[in-house]
Amino acid sequence: MTKVLTDARSIRIKGRSFLAVMLSPDLPIDDWLIRLDDLAARSAGFFLGRPVVLDLTDLQIDKPQLKELIAELAKRNVSIMGIEGARPSVLGSGMPPALKGGRSASDIEVQPNEPVDSSSKPASPELRPATTQSIVIREPVRSGQSVIFPEGDVTVIGSVASGAEVIAGGSVHIYGALRGRAMAGSIGNASARIFCRKLEAELVAIDGIYKMAEDMAPNLRGQAVQLWLEDDAIMAEKII
Repeated sequence: MTKVLTDARSIRIKGRSFLAVMLSPDLPIDDWLIRLDDLAARSAGFFLGRPVVLDLTDLQIDKPQLKELIAELAKRNVSIMGIEGARPSVLGSGMPPALKGGRSASDIEVQPNEPVDSSSKPASPELRPATTQSIVIREPVRSGQSVIFPEGDVTVIGSVASGAEVIAGGSVHIYGALRGRAMAGSIGNASARIFCRKLEAELVAIDGIYKMAEDMAPNLRGQAVQLWLEDDAIMAEKII
């Protein structure tokens, strides 16, 4: 019997891009998980609700080890949306899909420029416009807000509260106290820097290298500081 559709309806398919966090484990995995736990403990909610891609490029693990790694991440509420750089032999049924060819800035759809205001949805990222290579936020970034601008520099005329974050593809300039998180060079820019008038940060990062506030020299606390990357280590000094 042939079934005839009498009420045909179109299926709407839309393209949409999301900014994902990429995790690149290294061996031994147990030691890497300890470092991940340390980061999560000192920056609560960092992975909460974020799409995460697992980068396995050049990582020599087999299928059972990968399944165990994914399970360990799930225990930590880290949900893997895809796997990049994995050998086909280590992937299988029930695992996140293989990804390739990911691009950073050009794939992100953003809205026209508007003031940062995520008070109604404090956990949702605020994507900024792609029409310029820098943006200026003319008000403080409140706790729970995220300012994400992969295309260039971010300048905040005010403070970044504890529990807030600023993520830039270029450098980050904070003309106030940095009490939350600041991440510069987020799409692979080792020359990016972080500048702030008063360093009280929960976390800073440049080109994927992280540093917690308690790991910095005590004499920098509360000072005007610039931070940069040198030989895969974050360096910091007072701004005179």
